[in-house]
Amino acid sequence: MSATTIKIYEETKHQLDQFREYKNESYDEVIRKIVYIAKTSRTEPELSKETIEAIEKARERIKKGKFLTEAEVKKRLGL
Repeated sequence: MSATTIKIYEETKHQLDQFREYKNESYDEVIRKIVYIAKTSRTEPELSKETIEAIEKARERIKKGKFLTEAEVKKRLGL
């Protein structure tokens, strides 16, 4: 898969940052999430609402420090 560069305003970048669920989440992941929600809201409004609520709950858990790191997950799974 190839990548490209796009120009966005600094304010747009700050707004995208607020959609990140974790520190190292890429902008591509954030944009894909937003596109998914936008598409889903047209065809399945209730599912979209559930998705948004799930993202908000996840963000709150992360803010409270209630999450596992990749290393912790690998350890638990014996990887």
